[in-house]
Amino acid sequence: MHLQTINPIGLGIDAGGTSTRWALASADGSIITEGQVAGLSALQMNSEGGREALRSTLAQLADDVRAAGEPAYVCAGMTGFDQGSEAGYGIVSMLAGVIGVGREAIRLGNDVEIAYLDIFALGAGYVVYAGTGSIAAFIDEEGEMHRAGGRGNLLDDGGGGYWIAREALRQIWRAEDEHPDSWRDSPMAVEMFARIGGSDWAASRDFIYGGSSRGDIGKLAIAVAAAARTDPVALAILQAAGVELARLGHAMIARFGARPIALAGRAIELHPAIEQSCRAHLPVDTDIKVVVSQAHYAAARIAARTAANSCGQKSSEI
Repeated sequence: MHLQTINPIGLGIDAGGTSTRWALASADGSIITEGQVAGLSALQMNSEGGREALRSTLAQLADDVRAAGEPAYVCAGMTGFDQGSEAGYGIVSMLAGVIGVGREAIRLGNDVEIAYLDIFALGAGYVVYAGTGSIAAFIDEEGEMHRAGGRGNLLDDGGGGYWIAREALRQIWRAEDEHPDSWRDSPMAVEMFARIGGSDWAASRDFIYGGSSRGDIGKLAIAVAAAARTDPVALAILQAAGVELARLGHAMIARFGARPIALAGRAIELHPAIEQSCRAHLPVDTDIKVVVSQAHYAAARIAARTAANSCGQKSSEI
């Protein structure tokens, strides 16, 4: 007979419009394994097709997770989620069903909340996050989250990947209105159309309006960044993205005072011009750093600690 310490595993999920990253962690904070599936958004709960896609992606994530371990608790951050929304109940139910845990073993929040906890202690700074969309977050010393932006691609999300792609296509097609076939002389248009799959309006229309996800459209921002080396129009769009992100920082400073700002998210990493422009449009004395957030790691560690606390790290006799 010997004693075996129960060491529950926590599952962390960082779901964004472009991709969803997950990780498993043990109670001591060690990351056991990680993986990635397609992008997710809480907004998918608004349609039957979206719910089916969400359910399918979560099922794939669950299959990958089960191949590596059996989590006792899940901490998930999902873009498009707001506390108190009806969508949350359905998402938690989906997660509980595919992962095989009770609803009480799932903590669901916004993806930027998890990113914040990965970067700052409570009240220590602001996160300006730019992925497919954009948002600024501040979690105060009492744990209350305050935000600026994050209003979605139809209203704003300035400086995010979707916004960059939309601005590029808008300018490309306005130029075509005035000078047909001018796209051939535009490195940005050549890059964009190569990814879309055609240079005529039908190809762009079908890509944008024919069912592509926010994440798929946001990925076109990669083409804008690739063209910025030789295309001044592409470079100007990326610089404008930096201005948009700086606006979010200004909003937080105006409300809560000067604090360090962390720039995070894959859109920030697209091209140096975004960071440079953002810095140039924030107060000169602002402490700014670019952070490669591993929010799925932070979520996994939160989940593992919560699971360990709930079972009291009990030992069982075998």
